[in-house]
Amino acid sequence: MVDRHHPDVDAWFETYENPQKDLVQAVRDVVLGADDRVTETIKWQAPTFVYAGNIASFYPRSKQHVSLMFHQGASLPDPEGLLEGEGDTSRVAKFADADDLAAKADALQGLVRAWVAARG
Repeated sequence: MVDRHHPDVDAWFETYENPQKDLVQAVRDVVLGADDRVTETIKWQAPTFVYAGNIASFYPRSKQHVSLMFHQGASLPDPEGLLEGEGDTSRVAKFADADDLAAKADALQGLVRAWVAARG
């Protein structure tokens, strides 16, 4: 994958102290790899993925797993059942470890692509 990391997000990671740091980085790469139009920035003091609006943001304080909150997740097709939550708007994808991410990577990229397709 071509390195599409934003310098502001790289700087955020330099100071990020969390046992899940490597997994957060891996999730970051899967999301950015879904579509070249997806970019990243820092919003709400966390890495956030954007394309024609906010797609998803990390919960940086999660230490037992990686949590990625899809801001409009309730509106996305989720045939694999990756997203958790009952609210009207947001949903959360959780990743326990590298094997869990590998098993869910296609579904994660599918969610990102559905967002882009709906707004492209």
